[in-house]
Amino acid sequence: MGGTGFEKQVSKFQRYLVSERNLSANTIQGYQRDLNQLQQFCSEQCITSWSDLTQRHIRDFSAECFERGLAPTSIRRMLASIRTFLNFLVREQHIESNPAVGLRAPKSGKKLPSTLDADQVKQLIEIKGEKWIDYRDRAMLELVYSSGLRLSELVGLNDQHIDLNSALVRVTGKGNKTRLVPIGSKAVDAIQAWLPKRNEIANRTSEAVFISQRGGRISPRSVQMRLNARGQQQLFAPVNPHMLRHSFATHVLESSSDLRAVQEMLGHSDISTTQIYTHLDFQYLAKSYDKAHPRARKTKRDKESPGTNHE
Repeated sequence: MGGTGFEKQVSKFQRYLVSERNLSANTIQGYQRDLNQLQQFCSEQCITSWSDLTQRHIRDFSAECFERGLAPTSIRRMLASIRTFLNFLVREQHIESNPAVGLRAPKSGKKLPSTLDADQVKQLIEIKGEKWIDYRDRAMLELVYSSGLRLSELVGLNDQHIDLNSALVRVTGKGNKTRLVPIGSKAVDAIQAWLPKRNEIANRTSEAVFISQRGGRISPRSVQMRLNARGQQQLFAPVNPHMLRHSFATHVLESSSDLRAVQEMLGHSDISTTQIYTHLDFQYLAKSYDKAHPRARKTKRDKESPGTNHE
């Protein structure tokens, strides 16, 4: 970009930031750094005038920053600086329109849900004790992990929703959509052991599978508190219903690789929601591969001679 014209317009922009926007010196320096990077990109692309800058150019600039490892939050800030600067150029009639309007930074990667491994789940669920609350908590934990239920789905279960003979539970999820989900044998056993205890304290009118000490349907908050307490007791770590649901999805995917089946069992209307578990699955597979595959493990010689090419 032409050095003189560029410097003149950027200097004018800086004076505007000071006189009209009353921004601090640090903020103005931040604008300057962002515009310097854009100027470097324009020079590499042989763009010689701000009026030649298009939305495609700015999108490519954003993608280049992302490929260099710049965080989406930093790119978002940089685009905001560029948008402000180009708005100023429109106001000063140096360009006709702002090509940065409407552009967004690349999205941050979704945070992977927390999960428990199979041994941790076993340790969590194998609750010792013969009190009615022990039977109930075992049944709740087994069912959530067995069938991947949401908290609201667990709390909303009534007697008629569970068929222990067929080992199926009918769940009403988001959007009032109903689905049938298998119940594992361990969960069936835990529910069968719980139901007689429930019948002893349940209100006459209560159809809820899981109840509180008062005999009515257990609340979502109570379930959260019970799972957290069991996590602290069994694993010395907090646990919530989502962790068991995520663990269910991850473990089924690890063993079957059937994303569609996991989608159906979780009640996701869009498979893209389920695909987050493929990241967890690939992490698991990568670790297993590194440990098990003879060509993946680094030998002592590899570690001592990292630059040597072994064929």
